[in-house]
Amino acid sequence: MSQASSKDELAPLTGGMLWLAALVLASANFIAVLDMTIANVSVAAIAGGLGTSTSQGTWVITSYAVAEAITVPLTGWLASRFGAVRVFVTAMALFGVFSALCGLSTSLGMLVAARICQGLAGGPLMPLSQTLLLRIFPAEKAPAAIGMWSMTTLVAPVLGPILGGYLCDQYSWPWIFLINLPIAILCAFMAWRLLKRYTESLQRNPIDRIGLALLIIWVGALQLMLDEGKNLDWFASTEIIALAVVAVIGFAAFLIWELHDPHPIVDLRVFRHRGFSVSVLTISLAFAGFFGISVLTPLWLQSNMGYTATLAGEATAWSGVCALFTAPIAAGLSAKVDPRRLIFGGVLWMGLVTLWRMTSNTDMTYWDISFPLMALGLGIPFFFVPTTGLAMASVDEPEMANAAGLMNFLRTLSGAFATSLVTTAWEDETTRHHADLVGLADADQTVHTMLESSGMATDGILQGIDNLVTGQSVMLATNELFGVVAVLLIVAASVIWLAPKPTRQVDPGAGGH
Repeated sequence: MSQASSKDELAPLTGGMLWLAALVLASANFIAVLDMTIANVSVAAIAGGLGTSTSQGTWVITSYAVAEAITVPLTGWLASRFGAVRVFVTAMALFGVFSALCGLSTSLGMLVAARICQGLAGGPLMPLSQTLLLRIFPAEKAPAAIGMWSMTTLVAPVLGPILGGYLCDQYSWPWIFLINLPIAILCAFMAWRLLKRYTESLQRNPIDRIGLALLIIWVGALQLMLDEGKNLDWFASTEIIALAVVAVIGFAAFLIWELHDPHPIVDLRVFRHRGFSVSVLTISLAFAGFFGISVLTPLWLQSNMGYTATLAGEATAWSGVCALFTAPIAAGLSAKVDPRRLIFGGVLWMGLVTLWRMTSNTDMTYWDISFPLMALGLGIPFFFVPTTGLAMASVDEPEMANAAGLMNFLRTLSGAFATSLVTTAWEDETTRHHADLVGLADADQTVHTMLESSGMATDGILQGIDNLVTGQSVMLATNELFGVVAVLLIVAASVIWLAPKPTRQVDPGAGGH
């Protein structure tokens, strides 16, 4: 990358231009994360439009998740070889192009291929938007920048299904992909104009082909296992067992190879920093809990409470809305207070609110459901903003892109684990409670006799009682899972005290490199 010639272009960004660059980077992160969930409620519409089954249509989600999971941890290597700004701008532009191809797809095969390419381009956007924000902001403003980035990461997965459902209902499914094109192209253009002054020395290390191959094998196998597990009845399926074996062996081989290769494709040595390792563990556990709730709440509302996809999305979006109000406070405090205290308080608050949600029942109104979600949202920034800052402050400056890649990868993976485990456990527990309650429901035939005397047919009576039992079974299963997630969040809050007290803020060294 050529150094800008004029002094004006070499000068670091300040004032309005600095915040414009922050907005561009946060927007890039937003659409990359948004696309992980935007297709979730649109699978049926896509499958219908392309003439395939809904189970085949889920490959639209799986293909993106697998491709993105592979390129996220490669970010550090790509940035050191080609330059963070160049990789970011190229990935952003390609993301827009492949989004357009997704929207123009005429068959499922073409759509899945385009989604794989879109995921490969989207992967580096999350960690690089974070790394570049820290590079362009002076140390005293870094918490505010991280706050802005964190909110896009937390709000986008919640808004994805709402926006996807709206675009499918009001227009047609291609628009959930086509909407990305103008944003991506504009962001790529603005990012290059604003950020090309931030150059760095490149490292032309040899490509670690074996490490790359092992990464693709184990991450691909694991992600496929998590996405397809529920459909194939988990370990009752030979396919899932095979994927699990490949993932475990591939991961072990990858770990051994990367720790001994002189130029690893993913530098795992960054985990030698205890502050980074503990922060990433806390983020992974807490994000698994948060994501688990975000998946469970709309499922419960739509299947049991009679909510439409849009209304369920609106109810869950309250946590994101309230998080926006406390994000500036969390960003301001994380520069002044020991971040471990903020993280502990924020994650513990989320755990206690989730414990409160164990009292949910089938007679709850919209606001009864939304109020605890608002309370949850107030604590989210106190978990995410300082944890991200603490993790990045714990590593050396040249390791930042690699550290950000690994942190985003493990966070995304924990979200995938949570989604699979929550949906499977919810269905299993519902079935178990249904079996238990069937024997107890109307054991003395009082309800049956009363309905029969009112002239109701026997089939209708049995159906009515079964609907009642199913509703209560779902409610019991939902409340049990709220309890499990609450315990997970309280454990995550406690884990942060294993990190040493930070001795510095994130100091990326403002200005050009």
